[in-house]
Amino acid sequence: MEIKQIALGSQGLVVPMIGLGCMGMTGFEEGHMYGPADEQEAIATIHRSLELGGNFLDTADLYGPLKNEQLIAKAIGSNRGQYILATKFGWEINDENKVIWAINGKKDYVKKALERSLKNLNTDYIDLYYLHRLDKNTPIEETVEAMSVLVKEGKVGYIGLSEVSSETVKRAHAVHPITAVQSEYSLFERTVEERGVLGTLNELGIGFVAYSPLGRGFLSGQIKSLNDLPEKDFRRAIPRFQGAQFDKNIELVKAIEAMAEEKNVTSSQLALAWIMSKGILPIPGTKRRKFVEQNIAATALNLSDAELAHLESIIPLGTDTGAPYDEFSMSLID
Repeated sequence: MEIKQIALGSQGLVVPMIGLGCMGMTGFEEGHMYGPADEQEAIATIHRSLELGGNFLDTADLYGPLKNEQLIAKAIGSNRGQYILATKFGWEINDENKVIWAINGKKDYVKKALERSLKNLNTDYIDLYYLHRLDKNTPIEETVEAMSVLVKEGKVGYIGLSEVSSETVKRAHAVHPITAVQSEYSLFERTVEERGVLGTLNELGIGFVAYSPLGRGFLSGQIKSLNDLPEKDFRRAIPRFQGAQFDKNIELVKAIEAMAEEKNVTSSQLALAWIMSKGILPIPGTKRRKFVEQNIAATALNLSDAELAHLESIIPLGTDTGAPYDEFSMSLID
């Protein structure tokens, strides 16, 4: 099957209507984000995605740190031209390759981070380069100005922001066209809609990329209890997966699963089709071929207006499904 191509933003970037989030493909210095990773299977997943037309890969220097970009370089080998690569910077990584858990959007750091990502990805250009989180101590204009220099130098094709407010988007876009904003978005997490960010992006012709489109795995229906999460999985520490909130969320998932069964699809496919019906690009993360095949198959799923309305009636806008991060990480969202 051919995946339909869509314009991401209005600057000329064309991508398949679904991407591949690569974060879970490598461990993390402080344990695993989503349980242990298997390098061979991760590489095979990237290759399988490409075979199916899924050539848009999303990573960040933070993941690993740096190991994720290096894994992608290994998977791509000499086929760089066949892939569209998006990576992010902003979480400061020192010269010992350790994350210092502060955001740095200063001009000199933008350049330093980019050169390091080019090296780790073994490429001389990055298609889409994102600021991972807003540096609240540096004007967004300074950061975007520095990113725009990278575009002029031909090292970056397009620039993006992640988890930012409408106000920040407008200020940034006035300095250099922003191609995409990436934030968490799913049936479980619609804050960008509630805060008017999506409206701003539509007005300005900026694309929207949804990370965690399966509610951090909840909408896959694979998680029935906390015991289904690996021991060092970071989800064990976030409010969405705690106590009574967890039980409430499981009930919501059951209602979605019932609808998926009727349509003879998985609940993940239903959740992804709902996002894509809005012209939004989801980047579900997986490290297994089986799931990349299922996710890409969701691009062929068309939902009627009645089905979309039914999905939204299960989890209406404004439903509290619990915070997606711990307090420290929530404080970094603009």
